[in-house]
Amino acid sequence: QLQLVESGGNLVQPGGSLKLSCAGSGDNLDSFAIGWFRQAPGKGREGLLCISTRGATTVSADSVKGRFTASRDNAKNSVYLQMNSLKPEDTADYYCAATSGTTSCPPLTYDAYDYWGQGTRVTVSS
Repeated sequence: QLQLVESGGNLVQPGGSLKLSCAGSGDNLDSFAIGWFRQAPGKGREGLLCISTRGATTVSADSVKGRFTASRDNAKNSVYLQMNSLKPEDTADYYCAATSGTTSCPPLTYDAYDYWGQGTRVTVSS
C-alpha cells in the first residue's frame, strides 16, 4: 500500500522560499496524481494544486497562483512543492495526497484522494 511522507517544513521569513518533498513508498508515485493541501491553525483543509502523472499542474487556490509550483521526480519516487514569495498567511501544515484510478487531477477535495501523508509544518514569520 502506498505511504507518503512529507518533509522540508521550516521557519522562513516573509518573502522567502521553501521546497517541500513528498516521498512515496510501497508503490510507484508515477501512477498517481498528487495533490498538495494545507491546513492553517483554526481553519479547514485547503486544496492548493495537483500534479498529474504526466506532470501537468492544476492550481486550485488563487492565493498561491504564481507563487507555488509542483514537480515530480519519478526516479526518486517523489513529488515536490516549490513555494516562493512566502507570506505569513502561508503558515500551515502542508500535506500531500495521492489519488488512484486516474492519471489526471481530480478536484482538490479531501474525498477525492486516497492516501495522505502526516504533514509538515511551515511557519512564515520574521
